[in-house]
Amino acid sequence: MPVNQPPLIPIRADEPAERDYSSPQSDDFEALSRDRIPVRSMNEADLDAMIRIDRRATGQDRTAYFRRKQCEVMTESGVRVSLVAELDGHPVGFIMARVDFGEFGRTDPEAVMDTIGVDPDYGSRGVGQALISQLIANLATLRIDRIRTELDWNHVELLSFLNMAGFAPAQRVVLRRSLSA
Repeated sequence: MPVNQPPLIPIRADEPAERDYSSPQSDDFEALSRDRIPVRSMNEADLDAMIRIDRRATGQDRTAYFRRKQCEVMTESGVRVSLVAELDGHPVGFIMARVDFGEFGRTDPEAVMDTIGVDPDYGSRGVGQALISQLIANLATLRIDRIRTELDWNHVELLSFLNMAGFAPAQRVVLRRSLSA
């Protein structure tokens, strides 16, 4: 078998074997980690679980934010791409994203990842990897070229995670002006 070919798996004795492209060997962000952790489209019933996961991960109550964002990604976005990961029969992580086909006068098929959250009890189990992997696969099917996100510079753990997922600094400058002063 060639070096980079997945193994052959016999289906039945009377059928030819097929390649197993879902093999989790050397799983990383480009492999199919989502095969080990079920990931599905977000639905409206996921709101309470997302709030619970975020509260446990951040120590903050951001209920109003999540209500607003879920409404946006479920009803205002033309393409629904937000996802939920489940283990042990309940949601353990989520990713909220939307597809933008341009802003600031430019047409640009790009996705914006607003929020990602993983229940701390399920950290280091590949939940975040599965969510990113499935999001990338879904966006590629839609012929989206890039994913963009923003985070606080001091959030080193998330910055490291996104770096391992293939994110890099963008060639954009974000400008801000305080209105008080």
